[in-house]
Amino acid sequence: LRCPAVARLEPRDGAAESYLIHGGRTPNNDLSPALYILAVESRGCNRKLTLCCQEKELVGELPCARYGHSASIVHSRGKRACVLFGGRSYRPPGERNTETWNSVVDCPPQVFLVDLDYGCSSAHWLPELEDGHSFHLALSRGDSVYLLGGHTLASDSRPPHLFRLRVELLLGSPKLSCEVLNNGLSITSAMATRVGSGHEYVILGGYQADQQKQLQCHSVVLDESGIHIKCKEAPAWTGEICSSRVWFGGSMGKGGALIAVPAEGNPVPADTFYLYQVSFEQEGEGGEEALQGGSQESTDMEDSAPLEDSEELYFGRDPHEMDMLASDSEGDVYNEEDEEDESQTGYWIRCCTSCQLDANTWEP
Repeated sequence: LRCPAVARLEPRDGAAESYLIHGGRTPNNDLSPALYILAVESRGCNRKLTLCCQEKELVGELPCARYGHSASIVHSRGKRACVLFGGRSYRPPGERNTETWNSVVDCPPQVFLVDLDYGCSSAHWLPELEDGHSFHLALSRGDSVYLLGGHTLASDSRPPHLFRLRVELLLGSPKLSCEVLNNGLSITSAMATRVGSGHEYVILGGYQADQQKQLQCHSVVLDESGIHIKCKEAPAWTGEICSSRVWFGGSMGKGGALIAVPAEGNPVPADTFYLYQVSFEQEGEGGEEALQGGSQESTDMEDSAPLEDSEELYFGRDPHEMDMLASDSEGDVYNEEDEEDESQTGYWIRCCTSCQLDANTWEP
């Protein structure tokens, strides 16, 4: 999925940390309307990590398939809910023809509220939200969500929008209100990384115009009185970052972010990116902003340490399967006769019966 909306669910009532993933664009240019819950569980005597992904079924007024929107978690009266807003989608079926089949439009400026316990979704119109927004930032604290920046296709502009959505999860039906604030940011596709344990963020990356990157960073603090935005000194960007027209990435938490820029050269390498880790430290912890770089094209096996038992990831396994594997491994005894001749079998598996890959000639 490309450009889905992602929100973090903090641990609650014994449940582990998880993430909500809604929408996104597939490699086939299809748009997804699904909502997934991604969680990591640690089970078994060797503390194997299991990556679990489940689709959450929704009922009620459902948001259409979209991408470039935002998802936020709000807390009110001991309950929590997910707020979905903005994004882009294909034209309605009645307006699509051969010439406009793949053209996209801004989604209507509706706010969708999803009950995470029962999967009930409701749509809300707020008069303050007049135009659609895409690739904006959404930061939440308590019962409020702050929407910053974004792009509007109708006017092809990046207005410095700043809205505050307030959600009251009342018994019966929720109550939503919107307040238009000043001193917003004209920015799209930016990243926000949380610094410390409070509601302080650093905004970096993104664009201030078409193919014009926003190299300036901003510090954002959410408190009881509202939102406070001020400029922050940016790291010493490398030459590859400054000269690149495209960059993207995401938050790594704890004041860190991962930035990727495409590699350039003559000839231009295909699908090669330079990866940089940016770290913002709080005052009093010592040190300044650090920028570390690396290349995605490192294929030297000596550069990669083997996974320890506690670091192995099992994808798509049910919890009861992990329990069975853990119990079976307790009575395992090594037998040399059970080993296969690796010179004959190797480590290859076929992904399907029609796979045409020649394992003797393929090189990584």
